[in-house]
Amino acid sequence: MFTGIVEELGTIESLEHGRLRINASTVLEDAGLGDSIAVSGCCLTVVAQGDGWWEADVSAETLARTSLAPSRAGDVVNLERAVRMQDRLGGHLVQGHVDGVGEIVQPVPDLRVRISADLLPYLVEKGSVTVDGVSLTIVTPYDDGFTVAVIPHTSAVTTLGTKKPGDLVNIEVDVIAKYVERMIRPFTSAAERSSTPGTTLRASDPDEVV
Repeated sequence: MFTGIVEELGTIESLEHGRLRINASTVLEDAGLGDSIAVSGCCLTVVAQGDGWWEADVSAETLARTSLAPSRAGDVVNLERAVRMQDRLGGHLVQGHVDGVGEIVQPVPDLRVRISADLLPYLVEKGSVTVDGVSLTIVTPYDDGFTVAVIPHTSAVTTLGTKKPGDLVNIEVDVIAKYVERMIRPFTSAAERSSTPGTTLRASDPDEVV
């Protein structure tokens, strides 16, 4: 679990044969093999480390669902260690499980991101969203994405300040919103069926609320 507060900017050294090597320092201060580090919002496991670098195995699934696939040597990424129970939760609850890849439409400070339609229901005004591992507050949800206001400090200490239109970013929506949607789905499904003319709920209906 993470907070979406970036601790350090790391530099990709290589991505070959499913092994990612990143140059960093701060996130390695107390990191050990098996620890989790978020790389631009993608939770990865430390499998090797040395003086000023660490490595993670990146699966085909991760490459397919995140913006890591086109990464090249020299690319800068946002890094955050997993949160400790005694830490302040400065952002929001971030899993590091990327829900999709968004596209930058407008750069900071009024950052606008286009995302896929299936993620739109989880966006609300003043709600939380994670962009490349950065916890942000939604200003305006649109029918194709959202805008967030990025302050100068965040622009300076994360990769968001360098993003330009057309760049891809990792998106993670608020996990609480996903849980709420899952919990109320049976109720909304039952209500929709009962309001449809000629539709009768039966005991065999899996979503029937008793």
